[in-house]
Amino acid sequence: MSPTPKSARQWTRKARSNDRTHNVNGYRVEASWNTRPDLPVVIKTPDCKHAYRKARQWAAEGAYVIVQAHQGWDRWRTLDEFDGPALAAERQAAERTAIEDARRAAQAAEDRIRAEAERASLARLMVRPPVMRDATGRVTARHTTGAGR
Repeated sequence: MSPTPKSARQWTRKARSNDRTHNVNGYRVEASWNTRPDLPVVIKTPDCKHAYRKARQWAAEGAYVIVQAHQGWDRWRTLDEFDGPALAAERQAAERTAIEDARRAAQAAEDRIRAEAERASLARLMVRPPVMRDATGRVTARHTTGAGR
């Protein structure tokens, strides 16, 4: 069998659409939940944005999340940690504070409206002409006829 000349070969190198170099560009996301500590989730991806998107999603679901970058030879460097339960507690405290502030503002507005109504009533009372009253607080008769006391 004789070797085939190079010009007769049919095979040509195919261009690859993605990067095949062995540069270190991997990210790893580990998430664990307090409700199921024996079932952590680990994903590995070359996309940093995808890794952080998943980390934020799992932290919002209440997981403790660690984002790591690959350093080669199966070594990982921690980039970020998200404490999902602590973030949820902060969010709930902020919501409670906002609700309490809104309730206080509504109460203050109601008190202000009530005070203004009382002042307006007092102003209307002060504008009226005086009415003769006896010692019991009843209005005295405006006529001179009839029985006296």
